[in-house]
Amino acid sequence: MRPQVIIVGTIVLNAILFGANLYVAVPSGSKAVLSQAIYSVTDLVGALLLLWGTYASHRRPTHEHPFGFGKERFFWAFVASLVTFSVAGLLVLLTGIQQIATPGPITEVNSALVVVGLSIIGSLGGIYITLRELRVSRETVATLMESSHLGLKAIFYQDLVSIGGSIVAFGGILVVAWFHANVADGIAAAIVGGMLVATGFVLTAESRELLIGKSIPPRVAREILAFIERDASVQKVRGLQSMMLGPDDVLIALRINFPDGMTTDQIEAAIDRISLGLRQAYPQLRHIVIEPES
Repeated sequence: MRPQVIIVGTIVLNAILFGANLYVAVPSGSKAVLSQAIYSVTDLVGALLLLWGTYASHRRPTHEHPFGFGKERFFWAFVASLVTFSVAGLLVLLTGIQQIATPGPITEVNSALVVVGLSIIGSLGGIYITLRELRVSRETVATLMESSHLGLKAIFYQDLVSIGGSIVAFGGILVVAWFHANVADGIAAAIVGGMLVATGFVLTAESRELLIGKSIPPRVAREILAFIERDASVQKVRGLQSMMLGPDDVLIALRINFPDGMTTDQIEAAIDRISLGLRQAYPQLRHIVIEPES
């Protein structure tokens, strides 16, 4: 998967959507359209943070960071989630509540409907880019959700929430147009804000697990155990510990029981063979530590 392609596509789409929504929101007075503008600009900032995290994670290991900088992507994905969902959600929610408490006039309703419709199309475009990249890398949405690609999941959630929020905003503006109930514009904005905040909580909780050191999924661990124990020189794997250092970077420590009577050279050859096989079968295993037992 090429995360840069998805992130850059998100940056371009949100820059366009921010300009279009702000251009209509200011003269129309619609808080629903303003909520789309706020969400688009925070999406833009969040995507820039994700892009920076991607490049920062590629720095070479140092003495102070011997396992590299893969967790930069987790950290910046966490920050991006806070900006995109929590901060934006609170701003949109407060904007909606203000319109509910003191409904202001809404003008240029047709323009508002058009720009919100464009937001839906733009978000669908973002989902298309993600699905195309998943197809190219022979992955699915299910594997993306199970993976530790937190930044890409955040972008996918952004697009889904944007579609849902845009539909809600579109409905609120329609109510304003048909019934002249300006309070509906504020209710739509408040609902969008609530959706953003709720999604932010979900992503923040997942970020915490990865930042403090999450192991690989049990399914993958079982596959690795089965792979190792197929080696003729392995009696039993006594222990397996792992930690995800990045979306494509895993540290794994193994305690392997070898048969009595094997020489040091034979054990070293077996360890080299197992390590090579693991790296070929699971490219994300970049750091493998094997402790032999007999």
